[in-house]
Amino acid sequence: MPHNAAAVAALHEEFGTVSERVERLNARYKHHSATSVLELALKDRELGRIALVSSFGSESVVLLHMLSVMAPDTPVLFIDTQMLFEETIQYQLDLIDKLDLRDVRRITPDAARLAEIDPDNTLHQRDTDACCTIRKTETLQNALSGFDAWVTGRKRFQSGTRAALEFFENEADLRIKINPLAHWAPSDVQDYMINNRLPRHPLVAKGYPSIGCAPCTSPVKEGEDPRAGRWRGAQKEECGIHFVNGKVVRGPIRKEGHEMDASPQTSSAKGDAA
Repeated sequence: MPHNAAAVAALHEEFGTVSERVERLNARYKHHSATSVLELALKDRELGRIALVSSFGSESVVLLHMLSVMAPDTPVLFIDTQMLFEETIQYQLDLIDKLDLRDVRRITPDAARLAEIDPDNTLHQRDTDACCTIRKTETLQNALSGFDAWVTGRKRFQSGTRAALEFFENEADLRIKINPLAHWAPSDVQDYMINNRLPRHPLVAKGYPSIGCAPCTSPVKEGEDPRAGRWRGAQKEECGIHFVNGKVVRGPIRKEGHEMDASPQTSSAKGDAA
């Protein structure tokens, strides 16, 4: 039995199915604050092995700071798609040092897979869903195989697909997603960063309130939605790391005139990480 399957089975036997645990956890922590949800979740045996997934984007420092205070040895998974802004790479290094994060794991896409599907790094120009699949979704799926739960920075206000977001989510009956900031408003995020004197991503000052890969992120004008610069002009809100209504939303990978299924054979992890 695969390592993660064995762990899932053990948690199932002791605490019930993922669905049962999610229902119980949401009821248990319903009236808790964001910091309380994260702190207690990190110690809750029903959640098993936990990692925080971070994009080191415009608001990532909030959860990273909380984690550095509560449990700095917790694994932090950083998906380097190899198309990120240089400013993001440097910001990641700066935060590791400033916050004394002790287990940040830089995860990159499979080189052979990239060479086969996107040898000239132009797939994003033809099929953004397929590009996100091989650079983010599949990469994160592999990285999460040793964990039972993961922490995200998603919030209800970010998009319509997140409007009903709860603290805990069932991810394909394999893992639990923990969303401590689900109920926060934009002002809560800004207040936390100001009150704790946290460094901002350098691109925020240049008009990038939401930051992803360099080719697919553009500055946002005053009055636009903060995520308007992500995949501008495309009917796309999520990069594929998170499920929408319990399903992965992405397209097939097209290669040499035919389609290849972009979905991993096992259920996948799915917009922004922390």
